[in-house]
This record gives sequence, C-alpha cells and structure tokens, in this order.
Amino acid sequence: MKIIITSKGQTLDSPVDPRFGRGAFFLLIDVESGDFEVLDNAEGIAASHGAGVQAGQRVVNSGAKALLTGHVGPKAGQAMAGSGVELYSHAEGTVQEMLDKFRSGTMTPDPSEES
Repeated sequence: MKIIITSKGQTLDSPVDPRFGRGAFFLLIDVESGDFEVLDNAEGIAASHGAGVQAGQRVVNSGAKALLTGHVGPKAGQAMAGSGVELYSHAEGTVQEMLDKFRSGTMTPDPSEES
C-alpha cells in the first residue's frame, strides 16, 4: 500500500508540512518496503489559486490509498471525495514518525463528508 505524507524536505527525517496544497513536497511511500518517491510541489506553491484542488488530483493520480497532512481545505477534500483515498489530518512531527504511527494502526482517518 502506498501513502502520501506532506513534507518540508525530501527525506523521512524531514518535518511534516502542515500545508497540503502549498506543502513543499509529497513523499509517496510504500508502507511495506519503506521505499519512497519525492514529488516536488513547486507548481502548487506557485499557483495563484486552486493549489488544493491540483494537489488533491495529484494524490488521487499517484495511486496512494491514504494522505497524511496537517490540514486539507474543503475544495481539496472535494477533489478527492469518492477516490478511495483516506485522509488523516493533524499530522505533525517527522515523516518517519507519522509513517511509524500509520503502520502501527493507531491512527483514525478523518470522517468522510460523503453521505
């Protein structure tokens, strides 16, 4: 299973970026192997508007099954609605700490806004 964690840097030791649409990097991580790919979010940072929606589509297109980040706005949430991507907001600490917490099964996804 692959997940995305927003990050301020390009390593697992980097702090989680609390911003989603304008977060610096997305780390696409294979939960089982620990292998990861760095996705630069320069386009989102530079966007004059719609950064959250663009980021949401990028997450969906990446094949990730979960997103761990600090905060996702309503438009970005709508962009991912029905995609099967579970959202875990309020992420903090390092990417590795959040990965370990996710692996432990102690995290609870945000409630779905779908009816």
